[in-house]
Amino acid sequence: MQQVVSITSQGQITLPATIRRLFGLDKFKKVLVRAQTNQIIVEPMTDFSKMAGILKNKKIKKPIQEVIKLEEKAIETIRR
Repeated sequence: MQQVVSITSQGQITLPATIRRLFGLDKFKKVLVRAQTNQIIVEPMTDFSKMAGILKNKKIKKPIQEVIKLEEKAIETIRR
């Protein structure tokens, strides 16, 4: 499915209702926007409340960049 959308003067786009319904997106959901080669990818994000406890009981004494990588890995695990 594809549709043409406009970009506003503030750089915003509106996802068509049919696409929002297809992916279960409502006004409180988040999407991840990333650039890949010559494309803009928009992906639904996992609800962070479903991740509660994923790092529970882990004593993390690591640099913030390493913690961020752990979080990204945890998000990818949930998406599968």
